[in-house]
Amino acid sequence: MTAGTRVTVVVPTRDSGRTIARCLASVREQTAPVELIVVDNASGDGTPQIAAGYADRVLDGGPERSAQRNRGWRAGSGEIVAFVDSDMVLEPAVIEQAVALFDADPGLGALVIPELSFGRGVFAACRAAEKRSYLGDASVEAARIFRRSVLRATGGYDEDLSAFEDWDLADRAAASGARIGRVEARVWHDEGRITLRAAYRKRRYYGRWLPVYRGRATARRLGRSRAALRLALRAPWCLPGLALLKAAEAAGLVAGARDPARPSDTLRG
Repeated sequence: MTAGTRVTVVVPTRDSGRTIARCLASVREQTAPVELIVVDNASGDGTPQIAAGYADRVLDGGPERSAQRNRGWRAGSGEIVAFVDSDMVLEPAVIEQAVALFDADPGLGALVIPELSFGRGVFAACRAAEKRSYLGDASVEAARIFRRSVLRATGGYDEDLSAFEDWDLADRAAASGARIGRVEARVWHDEGRITLRAAYRKRRYYGRWLPVYRGRATARRLGRSRAALRLALRAPWCLPGLALLKAAEAAGLVAGARDPARPSDTLRG
């Protein structure tokens, strides 16, 4: 970290060897300096060694990503904290734009980074079209960049949640009075190759935290009717594939919700 660096970027990882180098390189290629902290949860694929080539600090942490993120921002020194997943790639101007927005508006507490995706295969193409339909939709997007003061006031991520935690923190921040803005530069989610089986298993895991999340006062509804309409108008070609994908995911959420998570459960997916 260079003198005068005001932004800490936190990246939680676990067995992220396929994507971590590209993710961290995109952080290092930002047009504003950052402090980069990686928090690894017992990876066995060389992720910590790859991360060491990019990060200012590589910490051990768990048992899952909410705890990892909290450890990261608490260990950092930036007055602004950005959270990036290890399968994401930042456009170069994200951090510079964030700093400018916070400087221009002292009442701004957090920022959304518009998210798009890429990957291989038909389902990844359908997911990419779906992500485009969510741009600017407040019922879907969640802030990823926060003032440190907001993280302190809210306590950061809820460590009882290993899913829906992004929505939960962003909405608690808004409920506390922090205004939410957005940068124009985007973050790209590397979906890899999506299969129906993998989509089901991932959502089944997330679904185990659905009962806990629904008990939160700020919990969002899961419906996407407006986004579905936008998608039907803009990319009708992807509707059959996306219908299969969403059916698999919905089945996974329902199955997971029938097996609620315990606080000691860890995120491995």
